[in-house]
Amino acid sequence: MDSSSLTCKKLTVIAVLAVLIQVFGLALFVLGFFPVKPALSGFSGVESFYPPGADSAEFQNTTNLSDSQLKYLYQELSLVPPLFDRLILMVIDGLPAEFVLGKDGEPPPKSFQEAMPYTQSLLSKGRAIGYHAKAAPPTVTMPRLKAMVSGAVGGFLDVAFNFNTQALLDDNIIVQFLKVGWKLVMHGDETWLKLFPGMFSRHDGVSSFFTLHYLGLDHVGHLGGRNSVLMAPKLREMDEVIKMIDLNSLPTNNNDQGRTLLLVVSDHGMTENGNHGGSSFEETDSLALFIGPTNFGSTSGTPNKANQVDLASTLALLFGVPIPKNNVGMLMPETFKSLTVDQQLRLLELNSWQLLRLLEAQLPGLVCENFSCDNFRDDGSERTRGYSSLEETFCCLYMKAADLHRSWKSGEEKRSASGDNCHSILMAYHNFLRTASEWLSHRATDKPVGRLIFGVAAMLVSCLILLSLLFLLGKQVFSEQNQQFSSANNDLSWWHLDEVFILVVIVIVVISMGSSSLVEEEQYIWHFMTSSLYLLSLRKVMQHIVTRTERNTSATLGPKTNNYIQICSIFVILISGRFLRGWHQGGVNWTNLPDISKWLEHAGSAYIKLFQLVSVIILINISLVSLMWSRRSKKNFMTVVSLMHLFPGWLVLHYITKYQDVAFSTGSYDATLMAQVIYVVLGFCSTTIVVAVPWCIPFQNRTLSVPEVQRKAWGLCFRDSAYVIGLSYVYYWSLLQLLLQQPVNSMPVLFLFLQVLASIWFSSGSNQHRRQWVEVAALYYMGMAGHFGLGNTNTLATIDVAGAFIGVLNHSTILSGVLMFIITYASPMLYLLSMVMYNSVKDTSSFIISEKGNIGSLLKRTLGFPCLVPLGLNSILLIAYTIVLLLMRNHLFVWSVFSPKFLYVCATTVCVCVGVSIVASTMIYISLVSTYREKLHTHTD
Repeated sequence: MDSSSLTCKKLTVIAVLAVLIQVFGLALFVLGFFPVKPALSGFSGVESFYPPGADSAEFQNTTNLSDSQLKYLYQELSLVPPLFDRLILMVIDGLPAEFVLGKDGEPPPKSFQEAMPYTQSLLSKGRAIGYHAKAAPPTVTMPRLKAMVSGAVGGFLDVAFNFNTQALLDDNIIVQFLKVGWKLVMHGDETWLKLFPGMFSRHDGVSSFFTLHYLGLDHVGHLGGRNSVLMAPKLREMDEVIKMIDLNSLPTNNNDQGRTLLLVVSDHGMTENGNHGGSSFEETDSLALFIGPTNFGSTSGTPNKANQVDLASTLALLFGVPIPKNNVGMLMPETFKSLTVDQQLRLLELNSWQLLRLLEAQLPGLVCENFSCDNFRDDGSERTRGYSSLEETFCCLYMKAADLHRSWKSGEEKRSASGDNCHSILMAYHNFLRTASEWLSHRATDKPVGRLIFGVAAMLVSCLILLSLLFLLGKQVFSEQNQQFSSANNDLSWWHLDEVFILVVIVIVVISMGSSSLVEEEQYIWHFMTSSLYLLSLRKVMQHIVTRTERNTSATLGPKTNNYIQICSIFVILISGRFLRGWHQGGVNWTNLPDISKWLEHAGSAYIKLFQLVSVIILINISLVSLMWSRRSKKNFMTVVSLMHLFPGWLVLHYITKYQDVAFSTGSYDATLMAQVIYVVLGFCSTTIVVAVPWCIPFQNRTLSVPEVQRKAWGLCFRDSAYVIGLSYVYYWSLLQLLLQQPVNSMPVLFLFLQVLASIWFSSGSNQHRRQWVEVAALYYMGMAGHFGLGNTNTLATIDVAGAFIGVLNHSTILSGVLMFIITYASPMLYLLSMVMYNSVKDTSSFIISEKGNIGSLLKRTLGFPCLVPLGLNSILLIAYTIVLLLMRNHLFVWSVFSPKFLYVCATTVCVCVGVSIVASTMIYISLVSTYREKLHTHTD
């Protein structure tokens, strides 16, 4: 396509088509790379008590059995009586195991020990067994609950479903308990009701299974981190609950009703800042604390290590029900020490049969009769030769344990069995269970290669289309600029250092995507590159001043003033950027280093609130002053707009002063209502300004009938409308962030607002010596640097969950998800919205005259680069990282580093598409209204 034939209509249609292709390709890739984990259908039954491959005719028909009959049948087939018949499951959301059990052989901090005296006494007396139960990433609540009750490792996209919980349809211990006649009661987080709809009988006094889910400690962590002053009181509260439950269950344990097991677990841990979602030790260190009526056979109280998925198989065997079909965990041996050796071996056998069935489903060629294990050595070397040797490893490990157990049961060695002989059987079973569990837990699900390649191809085609449009548009616009500014022809014909640097930044970011360390510390790249880009811009401005002075010493006051404004703007950008860089030590490896946010938190909440109030006041005043620069508007009209800026600013100021401290407390209804009022006011004011301003900005020179003058007046009206609406966009968005962001981020939000205004004023004076695509790209880069400046990283742990519930009275997955997106992408969206204001400072009056008022040409000029540059840059990063993720699909850090980053890349794509759509819709509306008003004025005159 020739650049001269690229009309506005063609540009729009092709760009929209390219975006749709990109979304389609991205959806294909996501569904292929992160499929919902395949699971065995149905529920475990009597076949669980027979070896794999046993004749199904041997299985008894249980369809007509009552609940109690099925329960006794299971006990008869298991050959091991259940140790407990009543379970109380207590979930303390977000509790790290080291708070209770210590770490690396060291006891927990003294303040935490003193906060939980009863729990510590249970451990010291041997009535409790504690485990560091490692949780698999992503460390968020819903997938972790699924793992505990089903024993299955969920798909990575469960992190997305965490905010829209669906019923758990896979086999799990809850269903197994129901099948044998248990009654279930739940108190606490409604996530359980969504996972198991219709299964809980809340008011049944003889229920066998109680679930209590406490969220308070997780909230304390989100608000104040691990070292919050509220942490010890919350632990003390949990200790009192454990004491109350344990003491009240003791009478039941002393009669013939059976015995009660109190199981205290946590779904995940938390980072130093109180967040979670990633794969660090602090986030995956969850607790499993078994509390029984008597000693478990050990009085050492030494914490043990296990995986969170081990809970399902352990609970099933403790209570005499089948292990869920898709369980990948192994039993926790310390909980069965009170059983005889025969009984312990039987439980290991049942666990091995269940995992062997799952292996056979995952490896269709797994037929143990085909392998000879005479020369097999379990030294790890046999597991690395390929697919068949993996099957051989599993078969030989299982057969070794089964043969030793068979000899034990036959009595050949039983009489002369020593501790070593018994130990060898136990170790053989544990070797098989551990190997099978690890492989099943870490095995990447089969990915449809064809779908992935097709998705990548679609995104690549979309990227090429967008870049082609950008190239053709640039070629056409540069040609027009060279004709318009003949004196600057040579200046615009050559590539300059800042333009080359824009492309270098993209190349560097793309290359860095292949390194897990650079993905974790991406913020350093954006901060450094953005600052370097504006230093190059400063150099270019200075060169322009020197060149102009040498050519014409009698330069007019206008160009000099523009240059001074540009220099001051660059310094504002650089200084604000440096504060943003030092506000948070982002990433993963250097979060312990001091930064401004830590200093403020250490100084106390009073200083943080002072910074908040100062930020809001400065933001309001800057917006009011900036409105005055729209000199063509009527005084009464600008007074109304000023009031519409002042009122929501005052509401935010009032909220911070009066309601913020109680926003998350019990009596937070007033705070929630106030936040909702602010949402409504911001929405009403922004909508009113967008709709009304293009109609209210006056046309000047109406009495003059010269077409060129009228068109110039039309262009000035267009620019003034875009200026007021664009300023309102960035101002209201900043106010919203001051409401939603963590209080310590108030100053960074102000710095972002200052950077936006400084960038706009810098661009206003660079029409003749800087290409427009460079200015738009610089804004995009600054938005990415600001994204990390607010404390965001490429790990899920830094997502601000607490702010997503401000103003939410009743839980709403959609509303909280939208607020979470707004908080996370505050900076990129701010700079995308600033494109409306950016268009208002570009001189288009002469363009309108030369183009005879062609609205299509104007839109192509004003919307082409602000829309295509963000779409093009994002498409390059999207396709590059998609290819990186595909190449790294077997990397050690694919789930902990590369996959979370890909979710951020996908979310950034959504942000860019939404932001570009808002900008395009706004500018088209302004143009249509301005054109309609021009026609009315023309007919009137």
